[in-house]
Amino acid sequence: MKDFTQCVVTPDVNVDGFEALGVATHRASTIVFKNAEAYATRGQRGHDGYTYGLYGTPTTRTLEAKLTALEQGLRTFLVPSGQAANAIAALPFLKSGDKILIADTAYPPMRDFANQDLARFGVEVAYYDPVSIEDLTTKIDDRTKLVWCESPGSTTMEIQDLPAIADVAHRHGALVGCDNTWATPLNYKPLALGADIVTEALTKYVSGHSDLLMGSITVRSDDLITPIRATLGRFGIGVSPDDASLVLRGMETLGIRLKHAADVALVLIEWIERHPLVERVLFPTLPGTQGHEIWKRDFLGTSGVFSVVLVSDAVPHAAAALDVLKTIAIGASWGGTRSLIAPMPVRQNRTATEWKQDDLVLRISVGLEDPADLQADMEAFFAEILRRTGQAKLVRAS
Repeated sequence: MKDFTQCVVTPDVNVDGFEALGVATHRASTIVFKNAEAYATRGQRGHDGYTYGLYGTPTTRTLEAKLTALEQGLRTFLVPSGQAANAIAALPFLKSGDKILIADTAYPPMRDFANQDLARFGVEVAYYDPVSIEDLTTKIDDRTKLVWCESPGSTTMEIQDLPAIADVAHRHGALVGCDNTWATPLNYKPLALGADIVTEALTKYVSGHSDLLMGSITVRSDDLITPIRATLGRFGIGVSPDDASLVLRGMETLGIRLKHAADVALVLIEWIERHPLVERVLFPTLPGTQGHEIWKRDFLGTSGVFSVVLVSDAVPHAAAALDVLKTIAIGASWGGTRSLIAPMPVRQNRTATEWKQDDLVLRISVGLEDPADLQADMEAFFAEILRRTGQAKLVRAS
């Protein structure tokens, strides 16, 4: 074999006895075959076979297998982002003339995808009150092919009765999809509660370090596998094995990170709730809040993401007051090691329900910092609002 050839031909290396804890990063576009017959019959390898890098490598398959087990599903697909997961979860099962029903509190980009793209494809898009089975029952019909859920709801944290929703949807022949990014599969199992499809933004808690984008789609029945796999192939959608290896590494500390974030969030919430600038905190674990009893019934735990509604007099000053923060970063997304805060509008993303309070909600994601530093930051934030209003204190709105 000539030198040029030896440079590109990979020798077989004995790997017997090499048992590493970390998952190897397998990069490949081309998959080679032992002979012409193996190549000619590559389509018969099934979903677990390797035929082309777009459809997976051992690295991505390892991540898929871990997620499938946690979700209690049948198969998982990886896509480049959480929103890609939502979009691809819907596309294979809708055609012109069909209808999709979406929880009114769903992730805003999911609404935008439905309103702009699904509607352009001739799919009727409608929204339902996420906490009203009666509203869902009124709006669903035999043209409805997918009922989309997100529990808790984006920003405003409404908890949905997923078993009841699934019962209504399945009686009409519709699939149920659920965005589970807030809880992660550690704290909520939508497939076990009646959903057919569950999506995760692995970008957030599962990867956990705010340095990559990825999403997952997990299904619970065999007949959903081929439509999703074929759609991914036609759209040419795959993920980097390097990114998958980072998700796998971050996933190993998911349980500890999530517990710390949840514990610290509860400490902060107990203090924030008592502040005179705060109208209320939106967090399903709090007794007396909407959906608390369903949360206790269906969820295994909580995350560190919650929202704060300020009294009306404080709202005009909130955005500017964020500039005093030293530890909490201002930014979108969440689930990483750093705590984040973002002022979120609500009213523009509601059509089936009405948001009657001020159109600004502070979404807070607790990271891995010491709770004392986070509380000091929030104290400075509230003090800056009071300074800007020129008042010693404000009272709660009635």
